[in-house]
Amino acid sequence: MKVYYDNDASLTLLEDKKIAVLGFGSQGHAHSLNLKESGLNVCVGLRKDSARWEKAVNAGLEVKTVSEAVKWGDVVMILLPDQVQKEVYDKEIGPYLKPETTLAFGHGFNIHYKQIVPPSNVNVMMIAPKSPGHLVRRTYLEGSGTPCLIAIHNDYSGNTKDVALAWAKGIGGTRAGVIETNFKDETETDLFGEQAVLCGGSAELIKAGFETLVNAGYPPELAYFECMHEMKLIVDLYYEGGLSRMNYSVSDTAEYGGMTRGKKVINDESRKAMKQILADVQSGKFADEWLKEYYSGQKEMQKLREENKNHPIEKVGAKLRSMMSWLFNKPKKEEVGV
Repeated sequence: MKVYYDNDASLTLLEDKKIAVLGFGSQGHAHSLNLKESGLNVCVGLRKDSARWEKAVNAGLEVKTVSEAVKWGDVVMILLPDQVQKEVYDKEIGPYLKPETTLAFGHGFNIHYKQIVPPSNVNVMMIAPKSPGHLVRRTYLEGSGTPCLIAIHNDYSGNTKDVALAWAKGIGGTRAGVIETNFKDETETDLFGEQAVLCGGSAELIKAGFETLVNAGYPPELAYFECMHEMKLIVDLYYEGGLSRMNYSVSDTAEYGGMTRGKKVINDESRKAMKQILADVQSGKFADEWLKEYYSGQKEMQKLREENKNHPIEKVGAKLRSMMSWLFNKPKKEEVGV
């Protein structure tokens, strides 16, 4: 596996290009501001009634409607929510794409599941930072960067990989390292990780641990600290040096208890469930389910959001976090305008 760094990429491939970033959310604000501060010609594409229009202008960016930005741009990056991309593409992007335009994505969902099928005479690439957009912005400002994945779906012009590396350099990714993959692998591993571990698995594990302690009669405040608050401290150790770093840093009692008891929680049944989650991602079943949920009004989504919002751990957590003054500092630079 080759990892690309600053010396492997050149911004010159983008210096004479007009760059349109569609969206100004978490990733959109980071890409557009980082590229602008890298000396490139950037505009943001938004709905005319978007609440983020003024924020993008206040951040010093030129803003156009989506269709105007596509007409203007030589490189068009779609950083809109997965579920709205097809509708926006069909109405405001596809009809205005010029031959040899480079169409870019921050995630492979719509290309991999064929929600969007670009014409053969445009380049199609992906630059996917492996972190939320606010960290893409923060690490750029700090002079470091966020690792990125790149992928090429269609190379009409013959240099799309180099353009993808230039984009990654412009947002700070080549400072940390860039790995080449494909749309299929990025999409399927990303969705699986979110569902089984990062957003789904970890949240349910935290709630189950909290409920177990509270139902056994322990104070909910103690349960919160043990099952929610300290999770960040452990994850930081994973981030810094993997499983070994975590085990080295905790007590021998914690290390032994974790290694002997963790497998009772994450067991063969858990792995069976993970395999099914992966199968649903690979087959497109999850994508179909999610898009159906979105187009039918997201009633199940709203129900689940309410359940999470009203879970006792959220009530206890809000109270305890109000005591933690370090959580309430002024907004960081990368959050301005978002």
